[in-house]
Amino acid sequence: MRILSIGAGAISGYYGACLLRGGRDVTFQVRPRRAAQLAQGGLRVKAEEGDFSVPARTVAPGEVRTPFDLIIVGTKSYGLNEAMDQFAPAVGPNSIVMPILNGLAHFEILSRRFGADKVMGCAAQLSVAMDGDGVLTRVWNNTLQYGELAGGTSDRVRALYDVLSVPGLTVEAHEDIMHVLWQKFVQVGISAGVTGMMRGSIGEILAAGGKDLILGGLAECQAIATAAGNPPSQAFIEGYKEWLKTAQGSPIKASLLRDIERGAPTESEHIIGDLTARARALGVATPILDIARVHLAVYEISRRAREANGP
Repeated sequence: MRILSIGAGAISGYYGACLLRGGRDVTFQVRPRRAAQLAQGGLRVKAEEGDFSVPARTVAPGEVRTPFDLIIVGTKSYGLNEAMDQFAPAVGPNSIVMPILNGLAHFEILSRRFGADKVMGCAAQLSVAMDGDGVLTRVWNNTLQYGELAGGTSDRVRALYDVLSVPGLTVEAHEDIMHVLWQKFVQVGISAGVTGMMRGSIGEILAAGGKDLILGGLAECQAIATAAGNPPSQAFIEGYKEWLKTAQGSPIKASLLRDIERGAPTESEHIIGDLTARARALGVATPILDIARVHLAVYEISRRAREANGP
């Protein structure tokens, strides 16, 4: 199976590195700066079970001319439309498009462009940090969950399991991937909302007395998912609350906050904006998420003004 990874950032880079190490045929569509890093040192990964590096084949955006069997979409949500134009020639009649973005709106966007039958549901349960040299450090977990958006199983789900099952990855095929995706949306909404708004890790927020803020965000996200017909499991909710009891000093922060810390664009509208829009449509009150959305929107306005005015 020929695999095209759109990007070689934190998550897509880690998954791609594991697949390459497992002998899979992977090409990375990346911009010149990342291509230069990969040409010099390959994909470099740091993980608890051992560090490794693998050489990586790259192609520039817009240079793909032939279909691939699997397209792993690892771009940020704000770059999705441009990325779709660039990798469109890679989507053939039997191609599978597997996005590893956070949130839900991108599934609708990709389905409108390429057809719902081409798009595979996927939730990346993984936290990876990438430094300025392009080195990837796995912070938490390594699980990839996927399945047909319409539910059930299929031959291509089973085929993907064999392809994706390589050292360094825990792969789970789900017959109800939408439930998994909504549960992940709840998890990401809490993390992005509170760490992005408070500009600190979960451990720092707890140390500042913010436990009730986190639990309030959890309740709001849970209410949205429930109203949408995909309530998180009680085990998930209770597990998150139990984890908070032991999370003092936790360095975990949303990738959205990492983007803020380096002055980059964020996925705030794709995550928090979409959550609050769904809440309004469903009649769910979300005062904490509403404040987080405005707070993050102010950051984006300020960032764009700085870019426009120059240094």
